[in-house]
Amino acid sequence: MRQRRWFVPLIVGGLLWSSVGLQGCAEQRPAYTGDRSRIIANPLNLNYRFQDGALAQTFIAEERPCREAADPVLEYFKGKYYLFASKSGGYWSSEDLVQWRYIPCKSLPVIEDYAPSIVVYRDSLYFMASGSLPRRIFRTDDPEKDRWEEIETRFAYAGTDPAFFLDDDGRMYIYWGCSTTEPIVGVEVDPQNGFQALSTPDTLIHHHFDQYGWEMPDSGRKANKQGFNEGPSMLKYDGKYYLQYASPGTEFRIYSDGVYVSDRPLGPFTYVESNPFSIKPGGFIAGAGHGHTFKDKYGNYWHVATMKISVRHMFERRLGLFPVYMKEGEMHAQTLFTDYPFVVPDHQVDFAQEDGWTGWNLLSYGKAVQASSSLEGFEPMRANDEQIETWWAATTGEPGEWWQIDLGKEMQVEAIQVNFADKDFTCTPQNSYVSYAYRIDISDDGRSWQELVDRSENQKDMPHELIVLDTGVRTRYLRITNLRAMEGKFSLSGFRVFGDGLGRKPDRVRQLIAERDPKDGRHWRVTWEARPEATGYIVRWGIAPDQLYSAMMVYTNQYESRIFNRDSKYYFQVDALNENGVTPGTETVTAQKP
Repeated sequence: MRQRRWFVPLIVGGLLWSSVGLQGCAEQRPAYTGDRSRIIANPLNLNYRFQDGALAQTFIAEERPCREAADPVLEYFKGKYYLFASKSGGYWSSEDLVQWRYIPCKSLPVIEDYAPSIVVYRDSLYFMASGSLPRRIFRTDDPEKDRWEEIETRFAYAGTDPAFFLDDDGRMYIYWGCSTTEPIVGVEVDPQNGFQALSTPDTLIHHHFDQYGWEMPDSGRKANKQGFNEGPSMLKYDGKYYLQYASPGTEFRIYSDGVYVSDRPLGPFTYVESNPFSIKPGGFIAGAGHGHTFKDKYGNYWHVATMKISVRHMFERRLGLFPVYMKEGEMHAQTLFTDYPFVVPDHQVDFAQEDGWTGWNLLSYGKAVQASSSLEGFEPMRANDEQIETWWAATTGEPGEWWQIDLGKEMQVEAIQVNFADKDFTCTPQNSYVSYAYRIDISDDGRSWQELVDRSENQKDMPHELIVLDTGVRTRYLRITNLRAMEGKFSLSGFRVFGDGLGRKPDRVRQLIAERDPKDGRHWRVTWEARPEATGYIVRWGIAPDQLYSAMMVYTNQYESRIFNRDSKYYFQVDALNENGVTPGTETVTAQKP
């Protein structure tokens, strides 16, 4: 590949992988032998509700409606976790962050407003969402029941994307902001006096897209302009205040969360150079923005955030859960292998050293597929191209429609993620949930089939079900067959098979070059020699050779983006991967600032 002259490459000496942060562990892993009941994969398998009529005239494609959940917030309260998200008509509870129970809600008249916020205060759970004046805040002491009561409110500021924060000294704060021009602001409030503000709001985070490329829409490729700064959230850790915010917009794969740090809850705040701390621009489903960081009952930290589809509408979104760790005074979210099967631990762990990935590899990407039928533009290969934004659709929703994959040889299958695409559905918020009935069969030769998974009696809405087998099976062919008539088309955005390819891992990446645009320091390009036995690559980067805390998957031998800080120096490393495992890179490269 010809190099552009405006880049200045410089190769730095090799670096042992073990000194790099575990943004997706890359060493050879033994077969997973732990508790399979605690394995999940993003997007979270929730009964996402179809969009309401308010957006019915603003779909960006002819297809409608579509599901939506976004702007999540999650807290542990009275022995359970409670998860709220925009436009969900209710919320979810869980005892373990693995299995979720949906609680439809009628007693919260603002449940349909965007960007909910919750806080635990004096043995009650409080709720607020975006909105104009008068601000409405609600309380319950038992969120398992649909029994919320409105409190008298004296909070006199309208705002979008509000966030509660209760400090450990008992003082309460509210932050908000969602704009391409206005800053993120915050103010102390008195929860004993209707959450009345105790002063005028302080300006906390300004826009700096000219310095921080990840704040630009679409990485700046379409327009060099400011994106949204939105969705603030506060976490206190080891005496420091971490004010989080999202940018550049929910419809972009680079939708991420950054953080500023201060010694005080209202600042002044300092930008963290390794931002964004929560970013997932690659993989099957991307996006890790407008989220909320919380502590589980074991003391582990997690980030729940918005993931994007944005095909039928820019607000077509899902939710993701990501492990979080603190290192050198900075927050980092493990996002890389979270759309692969990973483990939610039942004890305290160090997420800087244990990312939770089972080590099961993706077996299905790019393999030969066929189907009973398909619509034009929705061909069978769109169900295993590792893009949730594309999907296969049969010509009908009748029983008997099927999709089949040939892994190429016998492989060890441990888990299957079935992602349904809801093609041509006409669901409404009042009639929103779909229970797919299907069967998955396996075969050694593509002629004689054996049943592996039976969902013929399913009554649950599971649009992103991860099926973890009790024990792995060796097979070459898998087929999913529709068993129940539906109003739309039987369709899959991803039929993803995980396990062990029982073969050789790819060779190590060579000829790694990092290049920086001398006219725009936010713009970097990384290239390397393609490995014929690799199906993809992991690009890792950070602001120091031993701090490569961000990472993404790509399926070509280059990565180019404008998400980077204009004035920061970056280092890159690239791993090679295939269905047999990951081969870590050993050289780290950078480019001198022009």
